[in-house]
Amino acid sequence: MDLVRHLRYFVVVAEELHFGNAAIRLGMAQPPLSQRIKRLEEELGVRLFDRSARQVRLTEEGRLLLGEAREIVSRVERLHELARQGRGTVLRVGVPPDLGPTVLAALVAAFRESSPEVRLAPAEIWTADQVTALAEGAIDVGLVRHPVTAPGLRFGQVLVQTQGVLLAEGDPLTGVGEVHLADLAGRELLMPPKEGEPGWHAEVLAECRGHNFVPAQVHEGAGLGMVLAGAAVAFGPRVELPGLAWRPLLGSPIASRVSTAWRAVTAAGADFSAVAVRTLKESAGMSDEVAAPVRRVSRRPGMLA
Repeated sequence: MDLVRHLRYFVVVAEELHFGNAAIRLGMAQPPLSQRIKRLEEELGVRLFDRSARQVRLTEEGRLLLGEAREIVSRVERLHELARQGRGTVLRVGVPPDLGPTVLAALVAAFRESSPEVRLAPAEIWTADQVTALAEGAIDVGLVRHPVTAPGLRFGQVLVQTQGVLLAEGDPLTGVGEVHLADLAGRELLMPPKEGEPGWHAEVLAECRGHNFVPAQVHEGAGLGMVLAGAAVAFGPRVELPGLAWRPLLGSPIASRVSTAWRAVTAAGADFSAVAVRTLKESAGMSDEVAAPVRRVSRRPGMLA
């Protein structure tokens, strides 16, 4: 068990005295947080909280341990900070695993050119895990996918990337100019993990239902193997891969919104945020978020209003 991480969870719950609020602050779901507190109680052999339907209170043992827990967490964070200072300035950045190697390489190269004195240390982490990592100080800045709710986080400029549909080469729909979401009815859909991208997951599926596309099954993952095999379709930007075809969606109903995120801004973090905006526009075809006009897309017969 990672004792320091579990103590950090304990401190946040003790400060909030509400598991739901603590989970939001940590950027994680409530059940895993409750399980980790229970695991800590088992490890320490004491009950830290009195739980009821209406309130959460620290036990006497919990009150006694809280000060020590804060001290331990603070000292470990200080050790990490000293270690970073010892090896020079390092900016730890979280990026989505499905960002794409070409875009990531362009991002690293652009930041190296902009801030040669800072070493960029990227880690591929989904949005929900980035929120937790930012809260714990495990990363300095993240590149997150919206919608995301996390008290205490600040966000950079939001960029939008229109998504098309990725199909296996030879799929009948590759012969049409634009694919209507309703044309995908009955197919299976590949998406990023719901636990890692809960806001995006809910937003995309709601848009699909609104256009009469209810996936026969939703698969979770970052690889496109199932799409290449013709077992599922996926949404994403235009890509050129052997065995894969991309088609635009009629009316552009699916769009990914991303931005940088941080808790405490630093000069290096601000530089990365500016570089990310420029690079994502140039290398990933993203654009500034604007108030979009109401789209009027012709609906298939029998589609939901």
